[in-house]
Amino acid sequence: MSKLSAQLDHLGVDSPNPEKLASFYASAMQMRTTPFDGGGIMCEGRERRMAFTPGQAKNLRYAALQLPSAAALQALRQHIQKSGTAIDPSPSPFFDDKAFSVLDPDGNRIVLGHDPQDRKRHPGLPARLQHLAFGTTGIDAMLAFYQDVLGLRISDNVYADDNSLRSSFLRAGNEHHIVAIFVAPQNSFDHHCYEAGDWGLIRDWADELSTHDIPLDWGPGRHGPGNNLFFMIRDPDNNWLEISAELEIVQEDRVTGSWIHQEKTLNSWGKAYLRS
Repeated sequence: MSKLSAQLDHLGVDSPNPEKLASFYASAMQMRTTPFDGGGIMCEGRERRMAFTPGQAKNLRYAALQLPSAAALQALRQHIQKSGTAIDPSPSPFFDDKAFSVLDPDGNRIVLGHDPQDRKRHPGLPARLQHLAFGTTGIDAMLAFYQDVLGLRISDNVYADDNSLRSSFLRAGNEHHIVAIFVAPQNSFDHHCYEAGDWGLIRDWADELSTHDIPLDWGPGRHGPGNNLFFMIRDPDNNWLEISAELEIVQEDRVTGSWIHQEKTLNSWGKAYLRS
C-alpha cells in the first residue's frame, strides 16, 4: 500500500438539535451556516467545515478526508477494492459524486474525496480542522485498518506499565497525526481538533471564546506525543473540541516514538484526562 497523503476536511455529526449546535459553531468557530436536505445544517469557516444532522448526541456520522487530487482518490479506491473492503456512497454534502466511503472495524464511516476549492477563502481567525480521535475496545483491528487499508503511519504509541498498547497517533502526511486512537471502555467519538498555527493564536482563540462566555474545559497545556500546545472546550452536545498550535512536523523516516501512559504524557504542564 502506498502512503496516504490526506487532510481532515470535515465531519458529519448527529445532534438532537442541529440548529442549536450549528449556531454554537457559527459563533464560537466563526462559521456561516447553510441548510441542506434532511434537516441538516452545513457550517463553513476558514479551513474548517462541519455538517450537523438530526440524530443522537455525540454520534459521529462520518469523518471526511481530502485527498490531493482526483488521481490520488481513484488510486486509493482501487487499493481499497483490492483489499476486499466494501465501498459505499459518500453521505457528504460537500464532496462531489466521485467521493466514496468505507467503514472501519468499529463502524466509523470514513469518507474519501477531493475538493479543489480554496480552503482559505473564508474570513476569521486561522484554525484548520486537522485531526480527530476515537475511543475503541479493539485497538489492534483499528490500527490494522488505518495502516493496511488506508495507508496511515504511526508516529507515536503510548504503553501502560504492563506494556499493553493504550493509544496510537497516526499521520497521513508530515503532520504528527490526523487520527488518534485510544483504548477506552466503549467505542466512541473522542474529540476533534483545529490547528491554529502558533502560540499567539491560542491566546487569540481563548480571548474570542471568552467574548461568547465559553469556558476552557482543559488547558492551556502541552501534549507529549505531537508536542503541540492546546486547550479544549465542549459544545452544547458535550462533544469535545480542541484548539491546537505548533503540532510536530515529522519526516517519513522518523522512528515511531514510545511513551508511558501517565498524566505527563497527555499534558506536560499539569492535569490531564486519562482514558480509563
